Amino acid sequence: MRGSMAPSRRDCRWEMIFLSGCLLLSVLGFQPTAAKVCNDYTRHGLDTTWYSKDVPIMVLMPMNESALMSSISQGIEPAVQLAIQHIRESKQYSFSLITKIYDTECDNAKGLRAFFDAICYGPKHLMIFGGVCPSVTSIIAESLEGWNLVQLSFAATTPVLADKKKYPNFFRTVPSDNAVNPAVVKFLNYYNWRRVGTLTQDVQRFSEVRNDLTNELERANIQIADTESFSNDPCVNVKKLKDNDVRIIIGQFDENLASKVFCCAYNLNMYGSKYQWIIPGWYQGNWWEQANSTNCTTKKLLTAMNGYISVDFEPLSAKKTKGISGRTPEEYEKEYNREREQKGVESSKFHGFAYDGIWVIARTLSRVMELLHQKQRHNIYRNATMDDHEVGKMVLDVMNETNFFGVTGQVMFRNGERMGTIKFTQFQEGEEVKVGEYNAIADILDLTNNTIWFPGVGPPKDRTFVHPQRRHINVPLYSILSTITILGMLMAGAFLFFNIKNRNHRLIKMSSPYMNNLIILGGMLSYTSIFLFGLDGSFVSEKEFETLCTVRTWILTVGYTTAFGAMFAKTWRVHAIFKNVKMKKKIIKDQKLLIIVGGMLLIDLCILICWQIVDPLKRTVEEYSLEADPQGRDIAIRPFLEHCENTHMTIWLGIVYAYKGLLMLITMRTNPDAATQNRRLKFTQNQKKEDSKTSTSVTSVNQANTSRLDGLQADNHRLRMRITELDKELEEVTMQLQDTPEKTPYIKQNHYQDVNNILSIRNFTDSKDGEKSLLKNHLEQKPQAQWGSVDPSRINRGPQEDINSPEHIQRRLSLQLPILHHAYLPSIGGVDASCSPNSSPASSPRHRHMPPSYRVMVSGL
Repeated sequence: MRGSMAPSRRDCRWEMIFLSGCLLLSVLGFQPTAAKVCNDYTRHGLDTTWYSKDVPIMVLMPMNESALMSSISQGIEPAVQLAIQHIRESKQYSFSLITKIYDTECDNAKGLRAFFDAICYGPKHLMIFGGVCPSVTSIIAESLEGWNLVQLSFAATTPVLADKKKYPNFFRTVPSDNAVNPAVVKFLNYYNWRRVGTLTQDVQRFSEVRNDLTNELERANIQIADTESFSNDPCVNVKKLKDNDVRIIIGQFDENLASKVFCCAYNLNMYGSKYQWIIPGWYQGNWWEQANSTNCTTKKLLTAMNGYISVDFEPLSAKKTKGISGRTPEEYEKEYNREREQKGVESSKFHGFAYDGIWVIARTLSRVMELLHQKQRHNIYRNATMDDHEVGKMVLDVMNETNFFGVTGQVMFRNGERMGTIKFTQFQEGEEVKVGEYNAIADILDLTNNTIWFPGVGPPKDRTFVHPQRRHINVPLYSILSTITILGMLMAGAFLFFNIKNRNHRLIKMSSPYMNNLIILGGMLSYTSIFLFGLDGSFVSEKEFETLCTVRTWILTVGYTTAFGAMFAKTWRVHAIFKNVKMKKKIIKDQKLLIIVGGMLLIDLCILICWQIVDPLKRTVEEYSLEADPQGRDIAIRPFLEHCENTHMTIWLGIVYAYKGLLMLITMRTNPDAATQNRRLKFTQNQKKEDSKTSTSVTSVNQANTSRLDGLQADNHRLRMRITELDKELEEVTMQLQDTPEKTPYIKQNHYQDVNNILSIRNFTDSKDGEKSLLKNHLEQKPQAQWGSVDPSRINRGPQEDINSPEHIQRRLSLQLPILHHAYLPSIGGVDASCSPNSSPASSPRHRHMPPSYRVMVSGL
């Protein structure tokens, strides 16, 4: 298809060398001032090419079958020829496009040489069409501004060419690789996926797409949980994605490494209902079979690949609308396939963009020619010409105004970038199925109903959703304990009512009813705390829970101190009494016990108030490790437990425990130990040995049964009656002494026996033989001097003298006082008969206690 070249190669040899230098300078940013050596590309206004019927177009693409990406070019040529034919048949244009193909062989040096040949030896081209290999295309496109040429590519998708500062004269009908990113973001928003991860092959092309995607995701407020890149082995990076709980994975890699990625995904179980892979959609058909270089079988790869979403530009529009050529995309495709089959070449997915590209060139050139005619008529009288900047700007403006419906959809440019249609396909059971498309012009995502399929019950989650689960007391168990607590409180209330109503009863009164009431009230407060400790966040709010922390701590502390404090006070009183080995009488009233309990409560209140002011209790949550959902849902369960804690919890608990611990240690010391009990038992046994007339002792009374107690009470009553009789006889004796003193020596001997009976009563109430009254000893030593005879020296004295004499007074006192002591004072626990007027206080029995059993018995007298 090469045409004849007007200048000979020999004439252009030196011009080629100079042109190469100019091209190099243009690449570096310098204008090629001497490019007119071959063809003048700076004076478009006077160039007759713009008014010719045959308009030459430079076509740059690899045609050699051994060259990389040559298959694309071979499938493009039928579409280009078909477009030129349709343009000619439309009769809308006054010119015909003549394409001249220059083989770049996808090599930078050979591509530059082809471009030099086209500039120097070929016709003066008005536009450049083509550009398949990214490296060759970028080198040529960077120099277009200096040559006042505009290039339109149909297959160069590299994002590098989107830089308009570097490539201002470059356009393309095929969407850039970056064009899929807005579509991907729209797709993510559709399924409400707000957390993704990226896996990128360490190549510039994919890295640029990844960087642009990152910006799009940030603008859409979608979290990038992890960004991984790899060169050869992706398994380590895939494992990191799993460790970071990435469920939605956006991949940027070619088909050679895609098989490795999905093999790793299969081995790590990163497929199925929990994961969604989004990868490029420009892979060749059955790529998993051609590019499988892993140890995974095809079956394993297909298992891991099942359900992935691929994103790529739409090669042909699916609409049934007739385009600029008067044909629908489907009608065009049939004609293209017919032409392709006649030439025996494979189809190329870029053929539709090449077809629409030829129409873009035709429309642009037609519009520029109209503008040049208008400018020429306007300037004909001024003899003015148009320079390269004006024409170049005119071409760029017309290109940016392009807007028509082609076989690839609506053709529009935005800063030289095609605003095309992006399609979404899903791999389902070994084949790719189209599930939707994205219109970049309208920014609309259209998913086909019931075509997209997910392995699970719905779309996978973008993360492992953690459902917090409160650990609380089992409700039935709490109900049972609450019921038992209520019964306990009712029982305690009944005891309290009974104790108050019968507080004057002898047995209840002896058990200190006030202390019993405190014990019951403290127990009821402790019962109340059971209800409060069973409440958690499922019953109350967070603010109420913090209040609950303080309330239940106060109630339990006060209840415990009230109950056990009263119990401790009673225990202490028993200890104080039984610790007295000598059995001294000691009275501890309830008022003193109430003071003890009040002191304990005061200490507790001080601690609680300081605790509340300085470091109050607050609600804290303790989280446990994740657990699988027992129902098999795609969620994780994180149990948590609510606590009442503060900053210095250990210190405050230490203070409370120390105080309560000391209280328990007092309690332990106040309990009668074995040594004290042994001393008390030994003392009781010694009392039994010393007093053989005593029928009982402290120990025997404590162990006596009811019948024994009744017998002692009967004896007590009998003795009381006998004492009354002796009192009467004592009065008679006293009256006789006062009325007839002379008859004193003749007192009946049975009166002396009555006195001895009184002494025997005292002996019954005292267990010691050595504590007999001094009066009895006195009478036994000198009975005749007091009762049996009369002092001869005083017989002859008168009556008044004898009655009032010191001897008579001493005799009366020695008789009456001991009798009174023996008769009355023992009944109230006082002195015994050994307390005579001449006895010293230290030796008086008043300073000794009676045995407890007789004290109880006789105290009722």
